[in-house]
Amino acid sequence: MVVLDVSVVNVALPSIQHALGFDARHLAWVGNAYALSFGALLLLGGRLADLYGHRRVFAAGLTVFTAASLAGGLADAPGALITARACQGVGAAVLAPATLTILTAVFPEGPRRTRAIAIWTAVSLAGGTAGNLIGGALTEYLSWRAILLINVPIGLVCLTATRRLAATPDMRGGRRLDVLGAVLATAALAGLAYGLSDAPAVAFAGAVLLAVFVLVEVRVARAPLIPPRLVRARPIWLGNIAMLLAGACLNPMWYFLTLSLQHVLGYGPLQTGLAFLPHTLLTMLVGLRLTPWLMRRADDRVLIVAGALIGAAGFWWQSRIAPGQDYLTAIAGPAVLISLGGGLLNTPLTVTVTSGVAAADAGAASGLMNTAKQIGGALGLAALVALTAGQDGERAGPARAPELATGYGQAFATIAVVLAAVALLAAALPRRRDASQVPPRQSGGLAT
Repeated sequence: MVVLDVSVVNVALPSIQHALGFDARHLAWVGNAYALSFGALLLLGGRLADLYGHRRVFAAGLTVFTAASLAGGLADAPGALITARACQGVGAAVLAPATLTILTAVFPEGPRRTRAIAIWTAVSLAGGTAGNLIGGALTEYLSWRAILLINVPIGLVCLTATRRLAATPDMRGGRRLDVLGAVLATAALAGLAYGLSDAPAVAFAGAVLLAVFVLVEVRVARAPLIPPRLVRARPIWLGNIAMLLAGACLNPMWYFLTLSLQHVLGYGPLQTGLAFLPHTLLTMLVGLRLTPWLMRRADDRVLIVAGALIGAAGFWWQSRIAPGQDYLTAIAGPAVLISLGGGLLNTPLTVTVTSGVAAADAGAASGLMNTAKQIGGALGLAALVALTAGQDGERAGPARAPELATGYGQAFATIAVVLAAVALLAAALPRRRDASQVPPRQSGGLAT
């Protein structure tokens, strides 16, 4: 549900723009407000899970997320919707690290944890792709408001089920949350994302605040959001840089694919959602079946490099989209490469950046990984929107379709180049250190 809400609004963006009177320059913030607050607060959310107990933090994040979904579904003005989406991101930032921390706490390092992370990653990827299909169907047959209001009953059911999670003790032991670090990180990342698309001076201020945040974490904070010992290992710091760049590619693609389908190919909301079906099915198949199978036979960095290069080829193909193309050429063909590349890339990269971490830092490691992915998405979207300024579809129509296709094609080509850079970074990762991380052949589900 958390990952689905990153993409579920994309198909509905034209309907939201028309209903609430968004100008095209700020339309991207319907998605970016969520992604930015989500990503910026993940470090704090991960630390909360370490200090206050997994079940308690999980329930708190779910409550905030569900309440904000209700507020967003009832919003009647652009500012109200963007505010609700930002509050959703706050809840998601608390909730998401707890989900991965629960898995890493229950499953010790080895085959079972790798299998659990493979399922967690596949569900996350499928949530992103399924969001477009679900968003399209709800927008077509009900209203764009349904894409947010549907979270309310789901959230209530999940809150009820939370009682079945094993409670973990309060682990504070006199440690305090690094509130100053959280404020600096949030302000820095928000400034960078906003400044990339609207105000270069703000982006510079964000960069300065980011430098101050690093200084505070290293020199001042008694219980830093990112313990320095956590990022000294090459797999963690280099892997998270690769994760940030991958997030800058894989998250913004839904925004530009949605606009391409509706403004270049002329699809409606439901057609757009259905067009993403290959992405959803292939991502699930690759993430759940192919990638764990390959991880028994190949080194993680080989799969990461291969996934990044295959994905880059898919986005380069996607950049050739043009009015009048058929579905197979314009969408389905690139979808095969994009889904295969993303499915191969994410699980071994997630395993790389969460392995070899002490139990006391599991939440921080999860928060750092999720932060890299989500902030990469927010910064990537802001940068790509700035790159394609004037190609936003505010006055979309058949006459502008070729012009818009050119702008969206530039975004996809840029994503291809960045994924090629991810492949270069991944080649510098060390080999898998522990053979026990290789998952065995399994025929059933997870052991409990």
